[in-house]
Amino acid sequence: MTEIPQTGIAWPELREQMVNMANGDVNWREGKAAVYVFHSGDDVMQVAHDAYSLFIAENGLGPGAFPSLRNMEKQVIDMALNLQQAPEGGAGSMTSGGSESILLAVKACRDHVLAQRKVPGKPEILAPYSVHPAFDKAAHLMGLQVVRIACADDFKADVDAMADAVNENTIMLVGSAPCFPYGLIDPIEELSGLAQKHNLWLHVDACVGGYLNPFMREVTDNDIEPYDFSIPGVSSMSLDLHKYGYAAKGASTVLYREKALHKSQTFHFSDWPCGHMYTPTMAGTRPGGAIAAAWAVLNYLGREGYQARAAQIADARAQLVQGCQAAGCYIMGDPKLSIVAFGWQHNDILAVGEGLYEQGWFSSRVTRPDGIQYMISPEHHKTMSKYLKILKELMDDVHSGRRRRHQGDVSYS
Repeated sequence: MTEIPQTGIAWPELREQMVNMANGDVNWREGKAAVYVFHSGDDVMQVAHDAYSLFIAENGLGPGAFPSLRNMEKQVIDMALNLQQAPEGGAGSMTSGGSESILLAVKACRDHVLAQRKVPGKPEILAPYSVHPAFDKAAHLMGLQVVRIACADDFKADVDAMADAVNENTIMLVGSAPCFPYGLIDPIEELSGLAQKHNLWLHVDACVGGYLNPFMREVTDNDIEPYDFSIPGVSSMSLDLHKYGYAAKGASTVLYREKALHKSQTFHFSDWPCGHMYTPTMAGTRPGGAIAAAWAVLNYLGREGYQARAAQIADARAQLVQGCQAAGCYIMGDPKLSIVAFGWQHNDILAVGEGLYEQGWFSSRVTRPDGIQYMISPEHHKTMSKYLKILKELMDDVHSGRRRRHQGDVSYS
């Protein structure tokens, strides 16, 4: 279609068209999406769907008109602050996703720091090489610079190297919990010490792990590294509800140790005919459905529901790690959460990834070194054995020379 139809089309016909359009999409219901979709059961999906529908027309821009949304958002933020062991006086906001949460934290840091001290050059964010590109997007929009520091041999942030890079232009340090490429938690306690030594803002990007890490700690024997506000140097955090919070897209949270830091995030304006305008986030209008769905899913699952799904993820991760190692792959680092990146010594693992994609299995790939990254959802514990069987078959094809890679670059899109 290139223009709006003259006469409206009946919904049954439109629905059929939409279903047909989705025929080429990844089949996440069969466990073939190891990124983008976080399937935790049809019942959770239905709760999110119904809650979103109830508030599909309501607008988070108008808390006076819709106090229901204001109350639900406040409760979501309070639950998130509690989950991340925030001190009394913590604050935060719901956002449209991890990128917006990161943009807001960077904006708050920039405004807060520049109000307190002069930065002689372009303000800098120091981050490990594995950090999410949203920080570079924020820097691009705000006239800042991200300095990416090579990771240590264990694929985590090299704190000593980051310490060497601190200078008078540094305003923020970043650590991930976990990082997206490898699923590893950076040494946040050491970064906290560095931040406190130089009076720097430390942001923890827990977009992936914020609503998973606490429950993995409760249901596994793994020693999940500390990463949250229990560490005194952590100033802000980003954590996505539409990942392991299992809420409808797009929903994330950005949290601050204290209200004064959160205040630097907000926007106020009054020099126009309609008087004072206040927005706490980048967006003006915010979909009420996303707020409502997040609130509903958090309450529907409860701690026990999140614990049960964390246990399913732990089971699937154990299957994946054991299966990859049995097939001849090596695991990058020591993943304890939901992301596993694996490589293949002396063979082209990206050719295997290409083959998986051709067979409908969608996952991210990494480079430096080359590897396949698998982000586990709770439902993957049902399909992991099938995935590993196909993985081994493709590895045999590559090893024998029956399959070679056709594409050059690896992209996350």
